[in-house]
Amino acid sequence: MPQFTEDCRKKLTPFQYHVCFEGGTEPPFQNAYWDEKRLGIYRCACCETPLFSSETKFDSGTGWPSFFAAIERKRVAERIDRSHGMTRTEVHCARCGCHLGHLFPDGPAPTGERYCINSASLRFVPDEQPSGHKTAE
Repeated sequence: MPQFTEDCRKKLTPFQYHVCFEGGTEPPFQNAYWDEKRLGIYRCACCETPLFSSETKFDSGTGWPSFFAAIERKRVAERIDRSHGMTRTEVHCARCGCHLGHLFPDGPAPTGERYCINSASLRFVPDEQPSGHKTAE
């Protein structure tokens, strides 16, 4: 087992490890960030790479955190996933290989993309806001 993966096993809960490195998923509407409204950055739960910003998060109605863009496209790698009798684009952290979720071509402008991401694969770091600062809508 690669060292990165072994280090992650020590850091993550058993469920997070299952999602991140065994391709698992979490139930819709029953995860940490699907309805998160605060401003901040979503980092890889394993290696802490900043992956998504609250500025690109939107409510897709799917029950999973959804983003129309990554912070930098090169931080999120893609591969074809033919599991469950369908062909989809799987996305994972380009640095450590953590399974994040899937990319679909049905998102809002300006990209038309929807990154459908497992909360278990992320760690949200809220922006430090002065009191009274408005959260993301």
